[in-house]
Amino acid sequence: MKTISIELRCPFCNSTIEQSKELRERKPHEFPLGICENCGAVYAYDATGHDRGAAFVEALLFACNCDDYVAFSLSAGEDYEDAVIENYDPFSHKIIPGGTFEDRRVRGALIFVKLKPDLQGFTKDMTKDRIRSSFVSAPAKKLRSEQFSREKVKTYVSENRLEELVALAEEDTRVIPEILRMFYTPDEQLRWRIIEIFSDVCAKIGEKRPDFISKFLNRLLLSAADSASSAWGALEAVGATIRKSPDLFGKFSHALLSFLQYKNYWKEVTWAIGMIATERPDLVKLASRALCSFLAVPDPAIRGHAAWALGKLGYKDAKEDLEKLLSDNQQLSLYREGELQKVTVSQLAKEAVEKLTAKQPS
Repeated sequence: MKTISIELRCPFCNSTIEQSKELRERKPHEFPLGICENCGAVYAYDATGHDRGAAFVEALLFACNCDDYVAFSLSAGEDYEDAVIENYDPFSHKIIPGGTFEDRRVRGALIFVKLKPDLQGFTKDMTKDRIRSSFVSAPAKKLRSEQFSREKVKTYVSENRLEELVALAEEDTRVIPEILRMFYTPDEQLRWRIIEIFSDVCAKIGEKRPDFISKFLNRLLLSAADSASSAWGALEAVGATIRKSPDLFGKFSHALLSFLQYKNYWKEVTWAIGMIATERPDLVKLASRALCSFLAVPDPAIRGHAAWALGKLGYKDAKEDLEKLLSDNQQLSLYREGELQKVTVSQLAKEAVEKLTAKQPS
């Protein structure tokens, strides 16, 4: 019985498109990319068909000329269109209805992103020659080690064996995704420790392979932005990683600040901002006014986190509002100095006021 196949065409303009390829400048690269030379739509190839969210991030970033801040500030429908083509076979470069070709399962998917006309300026300077020079002919090789196992990663994390965990992560690219899976634990203290370990590993691996770590930070931000997905620890992990490697990953601060507009993420993003401000307050200084407004919200956890973060930022204009909280004895939990601490809003407000007073000229 002859297998039916369909010629691959762009879902937006119906033009024929070339096979996706790896990029030279962003390696190791998990998702090969392509661009429709007729309408400018960007597409990413997900070989498994189960990692479409991360493939979407790669396509969106490339469409935005790899500008993280712009990419994460866009809205679906208003700023861009997206589409998915399933049952794509890279060997024949065709679509296989039914997903079976010569007794071989075809699971691949192509994820497309097309910016609206008024945003096409991000890619209009990407001439055909530049596009072609951006790609390589062969995919980047994923690192694999015979020493890797999920059990070993969990053991290293649970026993806080950071040096051995980093060594294994240098040999096998599966280590960091495995740590990410461990975020989904109901044990809050344990989750914070895993987030801390994740940021430590990312800081070490990022020294040699920053693009590899950037891919996972992008994935965490996307998971938080997707209302249909669960994102335990995502923003906190991004903030902790930026704090430890601000020169490498400080660019993600802009995307992180965009979550200040989402009420259900106020506590998480405020904690991340406070962590970054501990080392580089300049990266998150634009959050000052928003955090100052958080001092008046009903939730003591948000008020307390905002007070703590404002002290780290050194935002002197918040001093008067912080002083209003000096008698606020409601409790909250705050992770700092390696442990989950029980504190009061008044305690954190007092600490912040003292820091701001100390920074004022005598």
